[in-house]
Amino acid sequence: MHSETGAPLEVLLVEDNPGDARLAAEALAATSIGTFALTHVERLSEALDLLQQRSFDAVLLDLSLPDSGGLDTVKRVLEQAPDMPVVVLTMLSDEMLGVQAVNAGAQDYLQKGSCVQELLARSVRYAVERQRLLRELQRARQQEQLARSASEIAAVERLSHDARTSVTAQLYSATPLREAQPDLFAELVAQYGQILDQRLEQRAYKIDINTSDPLREIAYQLGFLRAGPRDVVDVHTQAIRQRVRNASVIRTQAYVEEGRLLVLELMGYLVSYYRNYALGGAH
Repeated sequence: MHSETGAPLEVLLVEDNPGDARLAAEALAATSIGTFALTHVERLSEALDLLQQRSFDAVLLDLSLPDSGGLDTVKRVLEQAPDMPVVVLTMLSDEMLGVQAVNAGAQDYLQKGSCVQELLARSVRYAVERQRLLRELQRARQQEQLARSASEIAAVERLSHDARTSVTAQLYSATPLREAQPDLFAELVAQYGQILDQRLEQRAYKIDINTSDPLREIAYQLGFLRAGPRDVVDVHTQAIRQRVRNASVIRTQAYVEEGRLLVLELMGYLVSYYRNYALGGAH
């Protein structure tokens, strides 16, 4: 892409009408608000092929092409290039279609009969600028979400160093489980991670998955090993770190949010185990 100051904006014009294509080219060539490098194709299929091969700063898109028409034309371009600023060109009688195209993801629409030189050039340049600002805003939000997720993971890790969270921490687990029995610890992390994945699947697809019983089983294994709250946090933190290592920002946030509930549930099951068995003399 060539959207830097002073460099020409690379524009892909998708227009099958030779007269309209010539007028658009003349409008972009004659403008005083910047320079444009225009690539012209007449069919949507050609445009999609080009978008797959190289990048552009913007697309000028006719909504009545030999191989595509209407809103489907916009949707197919955005499927191929989701971040591409698109300005659609409509006939004077199709203003509603232009509005619908903007709602479908286009940055702007112009009616062909009103495409004076400055209007067309400004519309393209503003579309590029709006898309750039949207990308910057999205990156900022992603960084904020990642920072928040990292902060929450770090906060949970700090809990593992607090031996006063429960009387069981004073009675049991003098040596962390991850050090005393690393293989068993890794197995518990894998089991917990699978439950975490199931919780995300349950949330995303609104399906019913029994995760309480296997989580309770993990708590019982921890209890049998005289584990304490520190070990619960260690299992949770290790599983979370494994899952967010290559995850998207959205999925990372989902893991952190779901894990926040899951670790509390596991801690509750472990406390119940000690009350019912170890502290009650049945263990």
